[in-house]
Amino acid sequence: MNVIIVGGGKTGSQLAESLLFEGYNVKIIEPRGDVLERLSRELPPEIILAGDGSSPSVLEAAGIQQANVLAAVTGEDETNLVITTLAKFEYHIDRVIGKINNPKNAWLYTTDMGVDVALNQATILARLIAEEMSLGDMMTLLKLRKGEYSIVEEKVHPSSVAANKKISDLQIPSECVVAAVIRKGKMVILHGDTILFPSD
Repeated sequence: MNVIIVGGGKTGSQLAESLLFEGYNVKIIEPRGDVLERLSRELPPEIILAGDGSSPSVLEAAGIQQANVLAAVTGEDETNLVITTLAKFEYHIDRVIGKINNPKNAWLYTTDMGVDVALNQATILARLIAEEMSLGDMMTLLKLRKGEYSIVEEKVHPSSVAANKKISDLQIPSECVVAAVIRKGKMVILHGDTILFPSD
């Protein structure tokens, strides 16, 4: 998969590093000399392109015609929105991601502006805090379908209603499934008569 990242700040460089580690083909575009210097120490030089990511000629030099994903993660919302609009409507990129710097501008990051996924750190933090408070001791392991579903882990407390009971005897909500039980570091194959013990 080919990914173009516009913006070589901390978000962009970290994203590039993670994607390279996962085996993606990455290009990162950055205009500032001091940031380019830092990027050249952190990333392979062949993936770095000096230039203005809102310029069609620079995007084409980065290989936008072959890109599957573009992430606009500069420090300016106006720049990010110009880039997302170009990527989606001029170059028809499948997946366009835009970083929101000022939460007051979040309303602009819509599909009309070419944004498929808007990264709003303020909203993400607020949701995480609310979720952690509502889940108590539960830990979210994985989000699916844009957060519509979650895989969570919960340890059976000694005083829990589930302690020392068969799974088939529990009143589990119909939209929930017990997917696995980890006991003393090993996975237990589930059956209706599997008993949940404290610390499972």
